[in-house]
Amino acid sequence: MHDHAPTGIRGADNRRLLAISLAITSSVMVVQVVGAAVSGSLALLADAAHMFTDAAALVIALIASIVAARPANDRRTFGYQRAEALGALLNGAILLVLSVWVAVEAVLRLVHPADVDVAGVPMLVVAVIGLCANGVAMWLLSAAQKGSLNVRGAYLEVMGDLIGSAAVIAAAIVVLLTGFMPADAIASLLIAAMIVPRAITLLREVISVLGESAPRDVHVREIRDHILATPGVRGVHDVHVWQLTRGAPVFSAHVVVDEATLREGRTGDILTRLQGCLAHHFDVDHSTFQLEPAGHVEHDPHA
Repeated sequence: MHDHAPTGIRGADNRRLLAISLAITSSVMVVQVVGAAVSGSLALLADAAHMFTDAAALVIALIASIVAARPANDRRTFGYQRAEALGALLNGAILLVLSVWVAVEAVLRLVHPADVDVAGVPMLVVAVIGLCANGVAMWLLSAAQKGSLNVRGAYLEVMGDLIGSAAVIAAAIVVLLTGFMPADAIASLLIAAMIVPRAITLLREVISVLGESAPRDVHVREIRDHILATPGVRGVHDVHVWQLTRGAPVFSAHVVVDEATLREGRTGDILTRLQGCLAHHFDVDHSTFQLEPAGHVEHDPHA
């Protein structure tokens, strides 16, 4: 028996938030590109490049969210929920490429500091605008990112931009007060250093989903104990837990029930108890149980 309750993580609200964040990010990116051209700031240009990848990431996330909302069919029985994980995978790859580019450019500027001339005032003004815009975008995505891997990827992108804008502001203040031009390149290296761990974290989570590992907050041993505590249950085996995307765990198991339960026709009650337990205690809305009589053997060779 299956429970196909919707997870609610791919709704229109998420798409609306992604679209608003995309509009904010794209607008600020244009401002930063102009500001980088006027000021000659690599840090500001790096932040603009980061904003460009964020805009691309938000486009990917928005498309993935739309695709993931498509209903299941006979060919794709789980629907298109994995599109979110694929979108997040592309986001993580973009982040890594960006960090390498920023680091190389920053090192070149540190090696040749005489060639660097940065205007601090436009650099500071544009960085402050970016900080405010990123703060708004983060606030918009903060709730939705808890239930969607795809939205979380976009959220992490925006969070990195906010930190990057703060680094650019600090560098601009140093340039204005001391005239120390390498501060711009140093801020760029800091931005690159902040990008890498976020990208790795996102990619690790995506690999976990695509590798069909059990969600980190779901403990199979505890689920077994709950199942075995159900009246009429004598054993459980072939337990599998994975997730289609973040916030959409799936569970299946073979449950051995006693003869009295089968004879009295109480299997429906057991299924209701088991699925209710999975939904309320472990937030698993899609669960499948195969009820078996004692002595029935059909074990998964990979278990």
